[in-house]
Amino acid sequence: MGHELYQPAVEALGTLLRENCELEATAAARINQIMAELAAIARVPCLPLFDPVERIKDGFLYFKREKYDADPELYSALAEGQEPKFLVLACSDSRVSPSHVLNFQPGEAFMLRNIANIVPPYDKVKYSGVGAVIEYAVVHLKVENIVVMGHSRCGGIKALMDLPEDGTASNDFIDEWVKICWPARVKVKTELPCASTDEQITACEKVISHSAQTHNINNNFFSRVI
Repeated sequence: MGHELYQPAVEALGTLLRENCELEATAAARINQIMAELAAIARVPCLPLFDPVERIKDGFLYFKREKYDADPELYSALAEGQEPKFLVLACSDSRVSPSHVLNFQPGEAFMLRNIANIVPPYDKVKYSGVGAVIEYAVVHLKVENIVVMGHSRCGGIKALMDLPEDGTASNDFIDEWVKICWPARVKVKTELPCASTDEQITACEKVISHSAQTHNINNNFFSRVI
């Protein structure tokens, strides 16, 4: 029921009570209770419904007005090609968009985002999507800087640490993906057996980000694509 209908409903119930004095006390009390509840609801501000199409439309119009139209030379140059200085490997988490956190402008950063910002071991077939991004950035775009952007309270790392000890998967994709980092989980649980779950998750986040920087990228990818 819309908020605008509550007041007429309250008034109708009030009329019912006035015109039917013979109502039993219990019925009258119940009607009074309903009237009070409806009146309370009517006083609560009605939030507008979220319209995803309008949100996308408004976002694009803002970009066009405040960004695109404000710097036509930049976007004309970007239409001809890109020369990003950074390759950013980041998590898919909606709270840590690299463009916002690091204030990247269009054309500055080539990005790879996945759950838990994982860089898996080199494999031409199994994880070719990750390999293709790194290869394109390094070989073709010739990026000069690589940023592995980890973050705290990562749901992917929590999923890894929450897996059963036998590694049994409970879903189609997520568990198998985060199990790429099973060695990091083993390392943390071995070295910090008495730590709290939150402490182990934080430690695992650091191990995985460090591994992506110092092992999987340097040793597995660059030796093959450069």
